[in-house]
Amino acid sequence: MKKLLVLTGVSMILTSCSVNYGGYPIRNPYPTNTGGGSSAANAEREYNELIKTYKPETAEVLSDLLNNDDPGNPKTSISVENKSPCNMVLTVSGNGFFKKIPIGAGKIGYTMVTKNQNYRLSGMLCNSSYQSTKFITTSYAIKISN
Repeated sequence: MKKLLVLTGVSMILTSCSVNYGGYPIRNPYPTNTGGGSSAANAEREYNELIKTYKPETAEVLSDLLNNDDPGNPKTSISVENKSPCNMVLTVSGNGFFKKIPIGAGKIGYTMVTKNQNYRLSGMLCNSSYQSTKFITTSYAIKISN
């Protein structure tokens, strides 16, 4: 009888446990806007982390701009001027290309990309979402404000 009680007790304990054998946790790969200032806070936190290690491509971009977009060069520049009072992280993605660029309030961010491809530009700017898709053939510059 003791064995039956112990076996029943152990069985009840084991069945009450929720164990995920071999499964993976479900994660949403994209940030969601759950309200309030969480998006702005997340964007600011991402900017502060990224700015610590970010290496801008200043020489390459200046060379591209000064050489009037040399037709022999397979790359060209994208530059974005942040005319808002908020820091932002601009994501540039395309065929085999992905880069996050921290752009401070009132500053310009830039990168080099391969010509003749579609690129998606996106980011959060003062609680507003920016998204655009552009086919880049020559140097491209935009100004973003809130």
